[in-house]
Amino acid sequence: MGRDNRVHYLRKQSWATKSNKFRKVKTPGRRITIQYTAKKCKGPQEGVTGLLPGPLAGIPHLRPGAFRRLNHNARTVSRPYGGVLSHRTVKDKIVRAFLIEEAKLLKRLMKEKAGKDAKPKKDKKKKKDGKKDNKKNKKGKKSQK
Repeated sequence: MGRDNRVHYLRKQSWATKSNKFRKVKTPGRRITIQYTAKKCKGPQEGVTGLLPGPLAGIPHLRPGAFRRLNHNARTVSRPYGGVLSHRTVKDKIVRAFLIEEAKLLKRLMKEKAGKDAKPKKDKKKKKDGKKDNKKNKKGKKSQK
């Protein structure tokens, strides 16, 4: 019969869970042992808009602990919103902001132009009454404090 290929878990957990995956490896001493495999990483996603599915370009796919240990310049991309938004979303934000500013400017210019074209209106005089409004109690009594 063939050699026994059964292996023992090296960690305490004895169930076949996602975090307990392994692969069999033959050692130089012809012994079969296991190596635990790390989970696959999806990488940072663009969660704000969700326009571009998939990970952000230029950022490594690492587990959170390993990602924290990276240098800051390895975790980000050198542009506005680098490492948070994709390049296409940043471009759209810039164009949208520019168009909004242009619309505000155009609106202000149209308002000024309309103000110059319009004839000035005469102010109506308000009638002045000699009587003052007395806002005390209607019966003339002082309010109690």
